[in-house]
Amino acid sequence: MSVEAGGSHSLALEASAKGQPGRVWSWGRNTDGQLGDGTTTSRSTPGQISGLTNVLALEAGYSHGMALRNDGSVWTWGDNAYGQLGDGTTTDRATPAAVTNLTGVVAIASGLFHNLALKADGTVWSWGYNEYAQLGDGTTAQHFTPIQVYGLTGATAVTAGYRHSMALTSDGAVWAWGYNAYGQLGNGTIYSSSIPSQVSNLSGVQAIAAGSDHSLAFQSSGPAWGWGSNEFGQLGDGSTTRSSLPSAIQNLP
Repeated sequence: MSVEAGGSHSLALEASAKGQPGRVWSWGRNTDGQLGDGTTTSRSTPGQISGLTNVLALEAGYSHGMALRNDGSVWTWGDNAYGQLGDGTTTDRATPAAVTNLTGVVAIASGLFHNLALKADGTVWSWGYNEYAQLGDGTTAQHFTPIQVYGLTGATAVTAGYRHSMALTSDGAVWAWGYNAYGQLGNGTIYSSSIPSQVSNLSGVQAIAAGSDHSLAFQSSGPAWGWGSNEFGQLGDGSTTRSSLPSAIQNLP
């Protein structure tokens, strides 16, 4: 079982008895159809999303859901005010449907109102809200269907914060784009970027994660790193000072 939490709804992926990709369950707020059960009635206990099987991975945005199936297709449901369902419209949908013109996907990530998909060929695709350039296509225009992130190849992982996005590439480098007022892009500035910018002074990375306005990276050997907003000490460097460059996380084994 794996679980994902949205703004006020929850999703769970159940593996089948034979260990094959499984079914999806949902509960919580449902005003935008984010439970995917064909209604807009909120529910305090889990219910199965009908017809959504053979799922490998789940993601939950603020008020939408996303599932990757074992055939490489991506399915979405819920709030669609910014085109985050990727179906070419801004109409909410209470049941899952396939994202338009998107195949061969191996990983997915959801931000607040935008989504990312990593294809098997190492390209990254995005759609939804783009006021802060979090789609990485060189613009701040919303896209209601997937578009390719500019100039990014060889990606092996993706993650999405509220208003920024990141990708890990096969050479261990980390790339980030979108909102940067807190330094969450890790390039030494506080200027947003509409195309991927390499995180400074960081190599040999094996995993990445994005919070609302901060970012984390874990190296195969050596320390873990954080950058961006740090008001509550979320960078783990012993301070509450924001950092626009990677700062080593303290006291991790």
